[in-house]
Parts: sequence; C-alpha cells; structure tokens
Amino acid sequence: MSQANQLQIPVIDVSALVSGKEDRDEVSGRIGQACRDWGFFYIVGHGVDEHLQRRLEEVSRQFFAQDLETKLEIKMSLGGRAWRGYFPVGGELTSGKPDLKEGIYFGAELEYDHPLVTAGTPLHGPNLFPADIPQFRDTALAYMAAMTTLGHTLMTGIALSFGLEESYFFDRYTSDPLILFRFFNYPPQPLNTDSESSLGVGEHTDYGLLTILRQDMSGGLEVKTKSRWVAAPPIPNSFVCNIGDMLDRMTGGRYLSTPHRVRNVAGQNRLSFPFFFDPNFNAAVRPIKIDAKANDNKEERWDRASVHAFGGTYGDYLLSKVSKVFPELRRKVL
Repeated sequence: MSQANQLQIPVIDVSALVSGKEDRDEVSGRIGQACRDWGFFYIVGHGVDEHLQRRLEEVSRQFFAQDLETKLEIKMSLGGRAWRGYFPVGGELTSGKPDLKEGIYFGAELEYDHPLVTAGTPLHGPNLFPADIPQFRDTALAYMAAMTTLGHTLMTGIALSFGLEESYFFDRYTSDPLILFRFFNYPPQPLNTDSESSLGVGEHTDYGLLTILRQDMSGGLEVKTKSRWVAAPPIPNSFVCNIGDMLDRMTGGRYLSTPHRVRNVAGQNRLSFPFFFDPNFNAAVRPIKIDAKANDNKEERWDRASVHAFGGTYGDYLLSKVSKVFPELRRKVL
C-alpha cells in the first residue's frame, strides 16, 4: 500500500465567516493560502448540526445494507435526464476504470413542472428516494440545504481571499448554484495492495467550484501534491473542502484543482458524502481579470487536459465529463 507522507492538510476554523464577524479577513487569508498550496483544507466551526450529520450516516447505512434488488428500485436509469438515483459497485467509471464503490446521486429537488425540467435540461429534476426508510428523504434534503448555505459562506471567504468583493461568485455564478450531492459506500478491499484495480475511486479532480466532503472515521482519502500522496484522515465534526476545475480556471491556476483518490483499507464499509457547490448550469465561466498570465498545469494534470482552454457554459464542461462516468446512461438519456 502507498505510504502517505506526514505533511498535514490545513485545518481552518471558519466560525468567523459563518457568524459574519469582523475578523473574517484572517480566516479568508488562511483559506487562500490553503487553496494556493494544497487545493484542499479541512473546516471546523462550520455550524452544521451534528445530529443532522449523524442521521445522514444512519439512513445511508440502512440503505446500503439492503439487497441489490431493493437498492435498484431507485436505479439511475429511472431518473432519466436528471441523472439521479442508485448505481451498484463498478457502475461508475474514473478514467475508464470501474470504481469500487456504490452510491446514490442527488441534486436540488425540482418538481416535474419546473421550467428547467420541462425544458429537458440535463442534471435537473426530482430526486429518487427509497420509500421504506423513515427520515431518508427529509434528512437528505435538510443536509443539502445546510450545505448550500455553507457553500455560499465559503465562497464568500474564497472571494475575499483573492481580493474580490465578497459577492463576486454569488453575483456571477452561484445565486442559483448547480447542486450535486452523493451518498457513497466503499466496500472493504484486500489489504497491502497498490494495484490500481483496488482503488475505491481513482485519481481525479472535481469539476466545479467547491466540494464539501463529510467522511466517516474509516479513512482512505488521499491527496496528490508534488507527485506524493498525502492522507486526509477523518477529523471529528469537520468537513474536507477542495476546489474544482472551474475555480482553477477562474483564478488562472493560482488556486489549484488538486487530484485525489480513495483507497479503502479499513476492513469495513466506508461512507462518504461529497457535496458539490458549482456554477449555474448555464453560466459562462470566465477567468478573473488579473495582471498575470494563467498557469496552465495541463502537463501535470492526471488527464492531461487544460481547464483554461474550453469555451462555453459550465453545463457544457460538466456534461463532457460526467458522460464519461456513465457511458451507458449517456447513450440512453442524452
């Protein structure tokens, strides 16, 4: 197994941002440093209800403990163009290789008569929830609401860290953000293996602005920095945050979209809950105007792709990525 080195990802208390206190400049400065050095940071002092977090874990364990036939009652093909629902182990690809995880895709809850849904906009629509697990729907929706509020707060801190007005991202991209949320379960894998086939999810970067991750206490998340894999172990009542390709693009590569992966060697199921706070689907993502040339790290990226070269909307970029994750579903619904 790979030996993650002893470098430590920054842990930032964001309570000043959450409360709106005057000392938030210090917090935003620490966030900016973490974005430049790591692309990753932990947050504590976030104010998200611990009871809600525990309920989230409880209902997810109940769901994943069911037999496959029952879980497939909310399979993704039933979600259509909304791309919502359950997929089994191996049903999602990273760089063309099956991930050793199962999961459920969620997003902002939109009714069938919502204009974006009636227009057939991909990745928009109602969610699929299991019918026989009490509190599942209410818990998932309450958690997404809490994460959406936290996402706005953290993007304020990121804007301040880059010397922008605090509403920079809200005014241009996130007044109506694209919200994507996942329940993931990683089954235990054989110990002492470095095989790429043993990865719960392979090396990748996230697509949008900001990811806010809750992970259980199993460990297994690893972050790549200067060609070394660094462990991101769980810290109680914290979230792991990382920036995505769009923030890398906007900042000209100054805030890096950092590769990461998961290797579950805990000998038990591992749960994680990534929440993606992204630009509006129809927003054209443009670089922030700064007096410096963009740092295109194309040659160092896992996919050798430039986040600075594409044109169009965030939806265009996102669909080009997620259609490779579920190629069969892409053929059926897009």
